[in-house]
Amino acid sequence: MEEQEKVTSRGVFLNVFLFLIKLTAGIFSGSLAVMSDAFNSLTDIISYSAIHFAVKESDRKADEGHPFGHHRAEPIAGLVVAIFAGILSFEIIKSAASGLFNPRTIAFETFAVIVLMVTMVTKFFMSRYFLKKGEELDRPAIRAAGIDSRNDVFMSSIALFGVIGQRLGVPVLDSIAAIVIAGFVFYSGYRLGVENIDYLMGKAPPKEKVDEMKKLALRIKGVRGLNDVRAHYVGNYIHVEIHVEVDKHLDTKTSHDIGKQVQYAVEKLKHVDKAFIHIDPV
Repeated sequence: MEEQEKVTSRGVFLNVFLFLIKLTAGIFSGSLAVMSDAFNSLTDIISYSAIHFAVKESDRKADEGHPFGHHRAEPIAGLVVAIFAGILSFEIIKSAASGLFNPRTIAFETFAVIVLMVTMVTKFFMSRYFLKKGEELDRPAIRAAGIDSRNDVFMSSIALFGVIGQRLGVPVLDSIAAIVIAGFVFYSGYRLGVENIDYLMGKAPPKEKVDEMKKLALRIKGVRGLNDVRAHYVGNYIHVEIHVEVDKHLDTKTSHDIGKQVQYAVEKLKHVDKAFIHIDPV
């Protein structure tokens, strides 16, 4: 199994564990905030499962039906997760709103507090692990999982605030905490959706990545300049079209070879999937 698949598999396993203990704590305590945090872990299970599938699918080689590969699998998975997060946040708000007018009594508070603290510590180390691996492997989906885990530390702390509110004699804080968590889930889903729609729509890569490709092309012997450089994302990888200026007196084969050298140099970049080179005699 590839390293990135192992990374996402660990994420699925840990989120299943956290979902089960938070669901148990939520059922025994009756806390809406803890139950909301448990369902947030359920979305994490779906998210990490989708990411695991998408990473595996996007690494498949190009075939007859998909001549440019399967790189759009990752943003499609991210978009599905974003839609699910929006639906879940609405359901949490609907349940929590009724709790504002009819506060629920929470029992078994100590267990709920312990579970939430375990969750916060686990998610803290998960965020560091996934952010590091996402950078090492240059996988946006794995980096997103790291950011999501970091956000989960904050959400579990809000749930903890709601449970403590019951102990302080303010049971309505539990419902308020659940609504805040739901809002955070919705916002995270919205950001994730916008980001992945950009990938699917073929947004341009950051300027520094385009500049890096230009520098590599200009280093090739025989390249006099660059007439035009256009790049866009196909999934989480980049396709780039480069118009290379060469001496008009060069024969066709020599000009072609220069173009091929530019192509090979640019495609060595780990974030570039395809480089299409056009020769402009000058």
